Amino acid sequence: MTDLHPDAVLSLIEGRHGDPFSILGPHLIHGQQVVRTFMPGASAVTLMSADAAARMELIHPAGLFAGATGVGPYRLRVDWNGTVEEAEDPYSFGALLGELDVHLLREGRHQDIGRCLGAHPMVVENVPGVRFAVWAPNARRVSVVGDYNAWDGRRHPMRLRHDAGVWELFIPRLRPGAVYKYELLDAQGHLLPMKADPVAWQAEPSPATGSVVADTARFVPPRALAGSGDLTNHPVAVYEVHARSWLRGDDDRVLGWEELGDKLIPYVKGMGFTHIEFLPVMAHPFGGSWGYQPLGQFAPQGSLGPPEHFARLVERCHDAGLGVILDWVPAHFPTDAHGLARFDGTALYEHADPREGFHQDWNTLIYNLGRVEVRNFLIGSALHWLEHYGVDALRVDAVASMLYRDYSRSHGEWVPNIHGGRENLESIAFLRELSEVIEARCPGKLLIAEESTAFPGVTRKARDGGLGFDFKWNMGWMNDTLRYMEHDPVYRRWDHGLMTFGLVYAFSEKFMLPISHDEVVHGKGSLPGKMPGDEWQRFANLRAYLGFMWTQPGKKLLFMGCEFAQLREWNHDRSLDWHLLDEPRHSGVQRMVRDLNRLYRAKPALHALDCDPAGFRWVVMDDADNSVFAWLRYGPGQSEPVLVVCNFTPVVRHGYKIGVPSGGTWQEIFNSDAGIYGGANVGNGGFAYADARPSHGFNASVALTLPPLATLIFDRA
Repeated sequence: MTDLHPDAVLSLIEGRHGDPFSILGPHLIHGQQVVRTFMPGASAVTLMSADAAARMELIHPAGLFAGATGVGPYRLRVDWNGTVEEAEDPYSFGALLGELDVHLLREGRHQDIGRCLGAHPMVVENVPGVRFAVWAPNARRVSVVGDYNAWDGRRHPMRLRHDAGVWELFIPRLRPGAVYKYELLDAQGHLLPMKADPVAWQAEPSPATGSVVADTARFVPPRALAGSGDLTNHPVAVYEVHARSWLRGDDDRVLGWEELGDKLIPYVKGMGFTHIEFLPVMAHPFGGSWGYQPLGQFAPQGSLGPPEHFARLVERCHDAGLGVILDWVPAHFPTDAHGLARFDGTALYEHADPREGFHQDWNTLIYNLGRVEVRNFLIGSALHWLEHYGVDALRVDAVASMLYRDYSRSHGEWVPNIHGGRENLESIAFLRELSEVIEARCPGKLLIAEESTAFPGVTRKARDGGLGFDFKWNMGWMNDTLRYMEHDPVYRRWDHGLMTFGLVYAFSEKFMLPISHDEVVHGKGSLPGKMPGDEWQRFANLRAYLGFMWTQPGKKLLFMGCEFAQLREWNHDRSLDWHLLDEPRHSGVQRMVRDLNRLYRAKPALHALDCDPAGFRWVVMDDADNSVFAWLRYGPGQSEPVLVVCNFTPVVRHGYKIGVPSGGTWQEIFNSDAGIYGGANVGNGGFAYADARPSHGFNASVALTLPPLATLIFDRA
């Protein structure tokens, strides 16, 4: 029983041995089965077989015990100086990951990596417990640590599956809810900071940084959203939400997923939005990053409740007819020592060269998408949220930073690609692979790009040479139109083209028009705060602008609080200012957004051809002196169009002549200057009559009263 090399014993008890199964567990020695176990601090260990109990011999004072038993199952009864525990021996179980799993992991093609790696409760040889698996190919030793082994990395060192660089271990009798981390020795034998599990399904609430064993075996994906699929020709009005600050409870308490759902879902449904988009819900160590520096790419943020509560929130959204979009960050990750940074002592997930691997703007590390294992990890994360949590779309953050190697870098601070160019070929290949995998495995699920450059083909299929996204945020439209609105109306004539330029390229991609959280943070103020003039004019400008946005080609996105004109800049540590709804000018904006959503969904002309140039025609685009714009939106087939007119000056214009495609009565179905919205009730009394006087290339025209700083919508009565 003591037939061990002293160096091997010393390596084991010092926590340096990379192959614990070669020493521990059952071994056949001279025809007899001998069991060894390392229990530092134990006063006695008894070997329990089906028909016998034998006290094991202490063969090293550090806590190495050995004993003989017959071939077959056995248990270890450990006396911790008066406290007795009994369980099966982790080192009596064979390799658990199948050869196919190992092969797919090595090739970077394991699309269910969330079920393969991480911590998973399961029954092995009729014994319940938890199987752990983690990728760390350059580590000398990896151990599971937690309260169950006093955070002692010598107690549960793992087995290395050399072909894939993956370490695994089954710990019998461990249950869901256990907190754990990994302890690693690098190749030089240096002890690294304890690491959270990159593929954990559950994380401790911050500021704690441990991973939690989730009950993955019993996890049931939420019910799907009815009618999900290609939304190109459907209304998409997205309400963007930061879960921790949408609404707080008493004493500024953060609402958990269940309580948040009780209030958020009926509100969003009642406002007429089609989707809720959450800022990243993935576990992140710093709340001030709003989730855009995540570490837990498979775990919802622990401070809002367990994973099953978030899954239930998704299902409740689906039951209410609301789609769920998650912001997802494959571009970079934080440098926290407990996270992915130099995970096994090497630049494993990130690039080694800081010119490729360090993001100067955000002080983060950039994923090395040239490694098949890293691409596999991220694609597995995307599939995890789409399949296991049933979310309907991922909005991919910071795509522009992924596409170009010189993004936000000066000359000499970046490494050209293999052709000497600036394009990041590895990231481009990754995004195409991501879109193709999702299209194949998750039909009907969508990818949305936050991409601010003119990179071609973002929403073209990957098989046709594009990146494969379904929609792209139109950042140019947002920047141009907000810059126009910030001008005093007397100066708007000089920047008239800011409101029309977006239509030059509006159909080059499938666009979403975003007024996101980025427009109300970092000193940018609030949406009404951007508007010029006195209080009345600021609110009138805002109402006119939202009317303009809702009637332009492109799907819609609005950040929380903007729908009722929150006055202060968004603060992620405070609730929205819901008390403002007691004031008519704020409740009026909210009511207007609700009515715009109703019209947008009810009128095919306002959404069905959002991505088709046949759905839009300018009527008035060159009246810079009066800051008036007019256009027609067309639906499919021979349906009558909708006419939209915007007056971006505080001057009432009487008898303003606009050409229309047909004579007769045109009904005024929306007026942002309506009294119920906080306006002055200037308008056309609900309708206008078009006669046979040609104008603007049409055989008929209508003379309208244009309210000040207002948007009007007409359709044929």
